[in-house]
Amino acid sequence: MTDMDRNRTQTTEGQGEQSQTSTRKATRRGGGDPGTRGRTTIADGVVEKIAGMAARDVVGVHAMGSGISRTFGAVRERVPGQTKSVTRGVKAEVGEVQTALDLEIVIDYGVSIADVARAVRENVIAAVERMTGLEVVEVNIAVSDVKLPDEEEEEPEPRIQ
Repeated sequence: MTDMDRNRTQTTEGQGEQSQTSTRKATRRGGGDPGTRGRTTIADGVVEKIAGMAARDVVGVHAMGSGISRTFGAVRERVPGQTKSVTRGVKAEVGEVQTALDLEIVIDYGVSIADVARAVRENVIAAVERMTGLEVVEVNIAVSDVKLPDEEEEEPEPRIQ
């Protein structure tokens, strides 16, 4: 008798000996499609990152956020170990099946603001819906500045000289 056969025919107190040929009943666990078991939640920050990356991909978008947030972001980026904040200029409200977004952008001088806004809206909606499965109900865009060709990048004065 092999070890496997011995394991199948063990005697337990009060139950007697089980037959060697007995098989377990195939039990079906859960019900329905495995994809519908459980709940998925998506944090606001996740949607903000996706939207921020998608908005920056559009030609004509110079930067995201207002002048003050860009200045603080530039200071933050100078700290060793810090990376560029992709959520700057993006605010998301995420529900169970829908999301709404507010974007604040800086446009390059000479491009059509209406065309850039339309392209940003389309790109953001496509990226967020594809990656999250959420329905994007609105994307509000505020153009806070125009980057002129002769303007220098906003960089804060170094504290130590």
